[in-house]
Amino acid sequence: MAWIFLLVAGFFEIGFTTCLKLSDGFTKPAPSVGFVAFAAVSFGLLTVAMKSIPLGTAYAVWTGIGAAGTAVIGFAFFKDPISFWRVFFITVLVASIVGLKLVSLGAQPQVS
Repeated sequence: MAWIFLLVAGFFEIGFTTCLKLSDGFTKPAPSVGFVAFAAVSFGLLTVAMKSIPLGTAYAVWTGIGAAGTAVIGFAFFKDPISFWRVFFITVLVASIVGLKLVSLGAQPQVS
């Protein structure tokens, strides 16, 4: 269940970064409120996920989902430049997220 929370937290990160862009430096109220709401949910779900997923893995996956998803949003809606290398490295990022999930199967967090 923690991995589901982490995945959803990553999607909410995409939401808060998109709202951040739309807020135009927090000068537009609706996207600014959206930023705060999406960020609160994202950090809350990340916190829940880190109860059973190691810190480094959870943070890397969360930021990776957010970075890759935000890049796709940038390409699709904000006319961010698309090049072979940008797409290649975003693909490597996604593959790294999947790799972290695979190596984390069966891993137990160390609590002292």
